Amino acid sequence: MKRKRIVIELKNISKTYVLRDEKPTLIEAFFKTKKNTYRSLNKINLKIKKGEKVGIIGPNGSGKTTLLKILAGITKAEGKMKRIGKTVSLIDLEAGFYSDLTGHENILLNGLIIGMSKKEIEEKYDEIINFADIGEFIHSPMYTYSSGMKLRLGFSVVTHSDPDILLLDESLSVGDQDFREKSFSRIKEFFNMGKTVIIVSHYMRFMKLSCDRVIWIENGSIKMDGPAKKIIDAYEKNAQENLKL
Repeated sequence: MKRKRIVIELKNISKTYVLRDEKPTLIEAFFKTKKNTYRSLNKINLKIKKGEKVGIIGPNGSGKTTLLKILAGITKAEGKMKRIGKTVSLIDLEAGFYSDLTGHENILLNGLIIGMSKKEIEEKYDEIINFADIGEFIHSPMYTYSSGMKLRLGFSVVTHSDPDILLLDESLSVGDQDFREKSFSRIKEFFNMGKTVIIVSHYMRFMKLSCDRVIWIENGSIKMDGPAKKIIDAYEKNAQENLKL
């Protein structure tokens, strides 16, 4: 049996944030001063194979979104990361949009930013606008859009870019009911195409049904990593026990 290729590998990935209540002073700018820091991730080692559907769970503040941003290349970190294949993220669906440009112009620009060729954008343009379903607003500047319209357009552009690796966060839980159902159906298409999908979510039922593997992050470290049902059951049991304390 042919072994699946490793498409993501993390070695000793750590992330430390400097905590500030105010802007840095002139003294801090020129001299090294003691800073308050917060370690969001601590020496994460991880391998993900091509075609795996991986869920990342954990309580708020555990470091799971930071990990997803590092995988997306949005956030820099200590350690080494190897990533093979075209990667797109649904972490901030409005990122890359310019308010003074029309929806049409933003599709062209955003598509190029996330790695689509001009030919790809032209071929998928009708599909993108049909899926987004924002009507004549496609020719209006983005500052006239509601947040829901921006979400739909952002989701449509990203998911029509044919990535090898798709990174998702809680963006799927926002928007109206039609958008949520449409987006979940679209994500299932990626599952069926054998894409590598990594999801950060608190929606355990969806994670249990959709993921092969789940990684439980706690206090910036991997607490458990294994089959989705096993890890989610352990996580939910732990949460219930903590409520009793």
